[in-house]
Amino acid sequence: MWPWLALAALPPLLWLALCAGMYAQQRHFIYYPQTTRTPVAGTDFELRRGDLTLHGWHLHPGQADALIYFGGNAERVQDNAADFDRALPDWSVYLLPYRGYGPNAGTPDEATLVADALALHDEVRKRHPNGRIAVIGRSLGSGIAVQVAARRPVDRLVLVTPFDSLAAVAGTHYPWLPVRWLLRDRYESVHHLPAHRGEWLLLRADHDAVVPPAHTDRLIAAAATPPRVIAFADAGHDDLSASPRYWSGIADFLREGSQAPMRRETTPLPLRR
Repeated sequence: MWPWLALAALPPLLWLALCAGMYAQQRHFIYYPQTTRTPVAGTDFELRRGDLTLHGWHLHPGQADALIYFGGNAERVQDNAADFDRALPDWSVYLLPYRGYGPNAGTPDEATLVADALALHDEVRKRHPNGRIAVIGRSLGSGIAVQVAARRPVDRLVLVTPFDSLAAVAGTHYPWLPVRWLLRDRYESVHHLPAHRGEWLLLRADHDAVVPPAHTDRLIAAAATPPRVIAFADAGHDDLSASPRYWSGIADFLREGSQAPMRRETTPLPLRR
């Protein structure tokens, strides 16, 4: 009998070991800074955070209005510089890699990245006391951008392939694991977004295999104001920015905030049921 009992106990023990491993290593599944390494040389912007200095890039420093960009979990934010330079020449753009990313030391986690983002917003406000501040967050960065918009004045908010909750998305991908109980960095955008009362733009991909549509729909439903939506019918999670409509849509939305004419290609879409 005892060998059979041992065999019966093996699957639960393996499952518990897997849960323990997932809990211990979870941030290795969320953050991928190793793909973004770059030297400090060539950066032109610094943000002091205690005993750590974060390095990044600042485009169009003479402009009154400022834009802060928060990228994805494996994104080299500086790779967007040419597109920002072309599409948004009237905006002063701040591209600051997360701690642990690009040229920056440190270890990323939700609380620290959000604190860094709030400090960045405060620094940008000091540099642009009379201008507008826009915030763009893509994928993981949407979870940071939403928390900034919930705690600081943000004139225009743009979310690219956003989710309701990182814990909820992970639960969809790993239904056989108690992810909601294991995850420490949860990025509960669905709870933070209602605090933002301003205009916001949402860019979504119809073939997004990373953030299933239901998770974006729940975020929309939780918002205090309905978003302007651009849907990319032939795009996935990572390639929607290859469409010309991506940058023109963002530029038009930001231009609308300054009362300039806008091409009405970003009409709200009905929620998927």
